[in-house]
Amino acid sequence: MADSAAALSSRGYRILMLAPTSFFGDYGCHVRILEEVHYLQSQGCRVTICTYPLGQNPPGLDLRRTAHIPLRADYEVGSSRHKIALDALLALRALGVMRTVRPDIIHSHLHEGALIGAGLSALWRVPQVFDFQGSMTAEMVDHRFIRSNSRIYHAARRLERLIDHLAPRILTSTARARDLLIDCFGCRPERIVHAPDCVNASAFRPAVRDDTWLQARRAQGIPDDSVAVVYLGLLADYQGTGRLLQAMALLAQRGVRVHLLLGGYPNIEHYRQLAHSLGVAEHVTFAGRVPYRQAPAFLALGDIAIAPKLSKTEGAGKILNYMAVGLPTVVYDTGASREYLAEWGAYAALGDIADLAARIEELAGDPARRFALGEQLRQRAVEAYGWERTGRTILETYNTLLSARHQAKSRA
Repeated sequence: MADSAAALSSRGYRILMLAPTSFFGDYGCHVRILEEVHYLQSQGCRVTICTYPLGQNPPGLDLRRTAHIPLRADYEVGSSRHKIALDALLALRALGVMRTVRPDIIHSHLHEGALIGAGLSALWRVPQVFDFQGSMTAEMVDHRFIRSNSRIYHAARRLERLIDHLAPRILTSTARARDLLIDCFGCRPERIVHAPDCVNASAFRPAVRDDTWLQARRAQGIPDDSVAVVYLGLLADYQGTGRLLQAMALLAQRGVRVHLLLGGYPNIEHYRQLAHSLGVAEHVTFAGRVPYRQAPAFLALGDIAIAPKLSKTEGAGKILNYMAVGLPTVVYDTGASREYLAEWGAYAALGDIADLAARIEELAGDPARRFALGEQLRQRAVEAYGWERTGRTILETYNTLLSARHQAKSRA
């Protein structure tokens, strides 16, 4: 390894990135990982990603996958007992990769990655950065993997607190996450670096509303006389999918001409059946999984975007994509939503289905307001949430850790 952070910076860092998830999967934290890697590569860094056996293989990435779980071909998105075995396999895979790559930095995503990374960091004396994207135990509760009043919850909470104190630097995607780490888990403020989720505003941009655009809407089943409400992300109760369909039922009862373009997975058949039972199947298009490269064109078919996520601790990076496409955005009122949308969001009371429907109805009936909000949000996305900003923050964090390491070695 190089003798100084300055020498390393001149030729690019070697980075071992731990991604305890089925990377790449066209959603959430996967997009953050992908865009971080793209930026780091553009700055001459060499990034090796250790991840689970399943997932897409984006071009130009050095992916080192674990072995499959015996007798298990697939597994669920989110919290799952199968992740315990996968994380053990990931730790073994990363240990082998450490020997060949000899990284300068370990960049760990999610709490499982941070726990594995802490062991590797201690063994190899390589600094670790923990990319924090929400509370581990809150996610487990959101996914109904554990109950908040159970003994296993309290044990998991203690483990989460321990993991939060292992890495010398924690990157947070929202200011709310920073507050959570300080107030609930006792982390020192100087260890926390705000590195917000961002968006590629050159790729995600407003549509040219011509005949081609109109034909693309028709191909998705959107009637010409309806306002299109678009969602793209995971389909799950904690993402508000069920509440969104119930809000659509309320709008249909009132005769509001809106059509929901619902992109994402899993649980498609479950929510399709729910739409049928609510009597709104004709007002909803289930587009299924939308590849990330097709996301800008997909979102541009909408008139209004929606992100009814219920989690109070996780980020909501999809909102930035909506903003860059110039879509007025309806959300449940959470800290992350407020941070991104500021005064230009359409906020519904958290979990309130009637209020969610009311915010959609207001925008559906006011084209001038939709246009004004979309312009403001596009401008905000371009000016405040470009990947150059967060990328520089990440590199500066690496520099700080490696400089401190070099100084410690010099004093020894």
